[in-house]
Amino acid sequence: MSRNRGRTGPMERKKPENTTPPAQHLANNAEKDIPFSFVIPTEFVELPSGGKLYPKEHPLHGVDSIEVKQMTAKEEDILTSRTLLKKGIALERVIQNVIIDKRINSSSLLVGDRNAIIVSVRVSGYGNEYTTTVTCPECSESQDYTFDLNEADIYHGDDHRDLDIVSNDDGTFTTKLPQTGIDVCFKLMNGYDEKILSDGIENDRKRKASDKIVTRQLKAMIVSVNEDSSAKVINYLIENIPSKDSRHLRTAYQAVTPNIDLSQHFECAECDYAQTMEVPLSAEFFWPDR
Repeated sequence: MSRNRGRTGPMERKKPENTTPPAQHLANNAEKDIPFSFVIPTEFVELPSGGKLYPKEHPLHGVDSIEVKQMTAKEEDILTSRTLLKKGIALERVIQNVIIDKRINSSSLLVGDRNAIIVSVRVSGYGNEYTTTVTCPECSESQDYTFDLNEADIYHGDDHRDLDIVSNDDGTFTTKLPQTGIDVCFKLMNGYDEKILSDGIENDRKRKASDKIVTRQLKAMIVSVNEDSSAKVINYLIENIPSKDSRHLRTAYQAVTPNIDLSQHFECAECDYAQTMEVPLSAEFFWPDR
């Protein structure tokens, strides 16, 4: 699928409309006897959504960039907190901490915008080179491979001409399922939805229940079915939707989702196999020297 993207990357700084340079926020220096002070650099991160998919009351409605500060030792503490990691909220805390505008709840951000912030913070904190272990899909040989995070693409979710998708101009989209002919209205997931989805999948794993990844994803995104938003109707569709329609709906979702694309070229050092692959975000992403 052609994405119509330029190599802008997550680190492209966006100037506010008044062209004021990015603010430099003073480190906490409340104690008068501290003999020094310094500033914590900030930058503007391009939002893949361009602010177009947020409701009017959201601080990012119509805003194409967000100001974040560079990661500090406080954020490193969060990323190593066993309690926060166990609860699955360490990364959420980091995102909230680095956002300058405290009116913005990080959980309300669309997943693609959150990903752009995560990559930007990682680049400013540890650099653009990301070395991690990759297993070759051809020969199964594991090897260290270095990806350049500055080569990330920004996809604005606007390449869906070949799919039957209509934007409702309120952050939701409608598509007609090809097999059943049902009209489904769906939304893009934000941090809240992503947390509910991951918690549900984790609970299935702990209970050793069968995986429900696909149906849980459908439940997180579907808003209404033939303009009926009742849980009964939505659940009926999810439990009985033909695979062809399920695949179409998930493809439509992917096509309209603004995101940062970390797909890059990989070439195996052992068998010379080459392909474009999604950069694996492992534990080394925020701890490159470990």
